[in-house]
Amino acid sequence: MTSVIGFGGVCIVVAVFGIFAFILSEVFPLFGKARLHETARVGFPGTSGGIIGLDEWSQLPFHYDGQRTLRFQPVNPAVNRAQQVTLTLPDAATVTSHRFDAEHDRLILGLSDGQVAVFQLKYTSSSAAKGTPVVTGTSFRERLLPLTPGLPVETADYKDAGDRKLVAAIQGKGGDAKLLVTALRQTRSLMGAGQVKMGERIDLTAKLEGQHPERLLIPGSADSLIVGTDRGEVFYLFSKGIGWEVRQHFKPFEGEGRQLGGIDLLLGDVSLVAWNAEGAVRIFSLFVPEGQTTRVFGQTKAFPPLAGGVLHYLPSQRNKSFALANDQVLRVCHATTEGVRASVKLAFRPVDLASDEKNEHLALLDPAGFLHLFEVDDPHPEAGFRAFFSRIWYEGSSKPKYEWQSTSGTDDFEPKLSLTPLIIGSLKGTLYALFFAVPIALLAAIFVAQFMHPEVKKVVKPIMEIMASLPSVVLGFLAALWLAPLIESRVPSVLAISLLIPLLSALLGFAWSRLPIRYRNLLPKGSEYLVLLPVVILTGWVGWQLGPVLERALFVTTTPEGGRIADFRLWWPQVTGTPYDQRNCLVVGFMMGFAVIPIIFTISEDSLSNVPPSIISASEALGASRWQVVRTVVLPVASAGIFSALMIGFGRAVGETMIVVMATGNTAIMDANGHLLLGEPGLGHGRFPLADHWNIFNGMRTLSANIAVELPEAAVHSTHYRTLFLGAMVLFLMTFSLNTAAELLRQRLREKFRVG
Repeated sequence: MTSVIGFGGVCIVVAVFGIFAFILSEVFPLFGKARLHETARVGFPGTSGGIIGLDEWSQLPFHYDGQRTLRFQPVNPAVNRAQQVTLTLPDAATVTSHRFDAEHDRLILGLSDGQVAVFQLKYTSSSAAKGTPVVTGTSFRERLLPLTPGLPVETADYKDAGDRKLVAAIQGKGGDAKLLVTALRQTRSLMGAGQVKMGERIDLTAKLEGQHPERLLIPGSADSLIVGTDRGEVFYLFSKGIGWEVRQHFKPFEGEGRQLGGIDLLLGDVSLVAWNAEGAVRIFSLFVPEGQTTRVFGQTKAFPPLAGGVLHYLPSQRNKSFALANDQVLRVCHATTEGVRASVKLAFRPVDLASDEKNEHLALLDPAGFLHLFEVDDPHPEAGFRAFFSRIWYEGSSKPKYEWQSTSGTDDFEPKLSLTPLIIGSLKGTLYALFFAVPIALLAAIFVAQFMHPEVKKVVKPIMEIMASLPSVVLGFLAALWLAPLIESRVPSVLAISLLIPLLSALLGFAWSRLPIRYRNLLPKGSEYLVLLPVVILTGWVGWQLGPVLERALFVTTTPEGGRIADFRLWWPQVTGTPYDQRNCLVVGFMMGFAVIPIIFTISEDSLSNVPPSIISASEALGASRWQVVRTVVLPVASAGIFSALMIGFGRAVGETMIVVMATGNTAIMDANGHLLLGEPGLGHGRFPLADHWNIFNGMRTLSANIAVELPEAAVHSTHYRTLFLGAMVLFLMTFSLNTAAELLRQRLREKFRVG
């Protein structure tokens, strides 16, 4: 039997480390860097400049030379064929500017006669041998938009947001440059889309305060305009429907010699990337600053300078990554994590830069007319230590914060993968559950083992053990639908009961111990609970009835209308600056503590009951009272077993899932400002700087609950999927480390208080 038990123990250890190894194998790729390697080279004969683009499959890249021809050149000539498309332009006009909108496959051309031509690129594919698609490319003119006749268009942009469309252009150079914008409207009815009508041409040059426009961008909403000027300033203009206003203007780079090198948008059009001649790169995101009501740009990120300056910028069409290039290096960065994902040295000065829709390939055109196709292996760009455990300044947020929001309904969503709120939630739920369960379970175990009559103990102990058989889902159901609504309107009653019952019970015990022995002997030994039980019941009833009285006396708040109302749910947020939720940590503490009590009670009671009667009798023979025997003899001898009970209770609480999911609202929050440290300056909105994540009256989400809720919907081997495994590893390490330390301490206690 000893051999069998030993073999079983070894198997358990191997299984535990096997689980850890499997989790680690899923987590390890999250911390890897991106890898780029050249896979193909495509020649465009006679090419010296222009722009390039890639199709979805990276099989048929195109080149536009700035004239009237669009050329498609296959990566694999054995499968796809070269194509050439002639762009339909006015006969007397020449192309003076060109821009490619890769997100919408739209080519925007500025013409010498003051018009803007918009061409839509279309790709069709069919299956071929060995899975390589046969791709066909074409183009058609979507719009021909007249602005100021006869004035060449130096740069132009166009965005289509459905019913609302917007075209903007800079016409003329230097001091003669003009900023013009025209809105287009398209009505829709049950019969389908109607005719597109051009609105009035508006000259916004005067809005730039005497500065000359050089760069412009139109966000995808087609209701605003971002303009870079010759003085290195950026103007953010917004359409109010009846006119245009300058909502903001700022200088991304202050100081002499730090002029604006270029500006462009990230996927989603919420963040603006700016760079200067020295290669410094900064990101400015739209958010609502504190005390304001409108969104403006504020700097959120800064990247290491790119030596040699930035020649080309390319945003990803899949996530918040972007690429930078000059004649020395190609660099891939990720905006959310503010990290450099990869760098590749270049032996040529790139003419242009392009990527496909899936961000799986990057293409660079060299001066000799060769397109270099790089395969991008970066499956987890939004991951990393900083993303998981540091404070991140996310888009739309007024300051950096810890936040978990793994998915959304749009492709331009910025994943928020901070595990810190989940770790805090796990510790928070465990803390409140043990705070409620440990005193009750330990004191009950002491009383049952050392003071209760043996006949009564035979009834009480089995009832306590039956409590452990209640399913977690049933306890969560009761917490959500019965306990949470009950406590919501009677918080003062709960506080009164929590204070009165321990206080009066202690006073009663103290008074009982001071009674003459002849009165105490009137009750058989172990039957003292008959005196205490009615007092506890009466005190609970009085405390419940006293709650509304305390609420009217102590928890009065002022309403927005100037009135006064006694309601703890309104008083708490007004005084502390932290929210009050119906499903909160108080509910979790009660119900999860109810699930933990039987475990701690049973093991502790067994340890206390197994203390040798001989040393108890010896202590009593020396004149010690029953409480002195328990305090100085029984508890030290049983301390190792009690400590084991606490650790098992901790494991039960930290791994609990269903009660937390159902009783807390399962919200991964910390505090309104994303702070972590209790008492950090600036926390809260009320009188006291309380960190909301320690607020007992708000919800939370634990690591275990997060895994249970989100893992079934996570795509296998995706960043979300692997991050959930990282949460499992963090939970594993937390419990493993604590249990290891607890076992070492338990062994020391066992050796110290060994009997015999």
